[in-house]
Amino acid sequence: MKAFVFPGQGAQFVGMGHDLYKASPKARARFEQANKILGFDIAHIMFDSTEEELMQTKVTQPAVFLHSVIACEVQSNGVKPAMVAGHSLGEYSALVANGTLEFEDALRLVLCRALAMQKACEHNPSTMAVVLGVPDEQVEAICRTIDDIVLPANYNCPGQLVISGTLTGIEKAIAAMRAAGIRKILPLKVGGAFHSPLMASAQEELAAAIEQTPFHKPFCPIYQNKTSFPSTNPEVIKQNLIEQLTSPVMWTQSVRNMAQDGAYEFFEFGPGEVLQGLIKRIVER
Repeated sequence: MKAFVFPGQGAQFVGMGHDLYKASPKARARFEQANKILGFDIAHIMFDSTEEELMQTKVTQPAVFLHSVIACEVQSNGVKPAMVAGHSLGEYSALVANGTLEFEDALRLVLCRALAMQKACEHNPSTMAVVLGVPDEQVEAICRTIDDIVLPANYNCPGQLVISGTLTGIEKAIAAMRAAGIRKILPLKVGGAFHSPLMASAQEELAAAIEQTPFHKPFCPIYQNKTSFPSTNPEVIKQNLIEQLTSPVMWTQSVRNMAQDGAYEFFEFGPGEVLQGLIKRIVER
């Protein structure tokens, strides 16, 4: 069975998608369509901007989504997946790939999500860090001892867990982990504490937009971040998508469930190949 997977924020790089734009009339049409929906020239930013400009949440999320959807449309050669999944933002690309969302509707939701998250980040200064080389349970236990908001946000693969929280919460957690002998802890250059309760205001804003958007019954299941289990029920998909903003990304669990359900080939569509590296570490365990 073939599984299509889509990356999230953090996979971006200046110049991404330019090869698709030059090679495919279909890709150029999608870029022009996106420019009209977004109200700014996303292609110019993706191809010719600075890294700092591209890293703005309100730009990054539409850019990664657009690249992922176009790559899937151009490179899949009409092949349909048996299942799909996306890492965080990547769920929106996955929902276009399996027919749950129309491209235009998904892009509008992505823009709404990005603006709401950026607003939440400005209101609640916060951050994230990645912990490497230790069991998830050890990281979870240390987070529970911190008297501030800090908790697991992304279960990326065995030995790679991202934590999310307030600036002081992350600082305390890093200090506690180093005291426990954990050395590989890297603060991330992100605008806020994604997939944590600090995104509650963004979740509320996004929920209103999602409720007004048509969700269709997909032709194949999506394994969602919130639960790691497959779904083809539009209402369930919608609710999981809303709750995703304040819930951890269960990527390790999702990939394992896909493999157990028969996925033997994972095709990644989007900038870079970060998910392929994670998947290799997950399914070989």
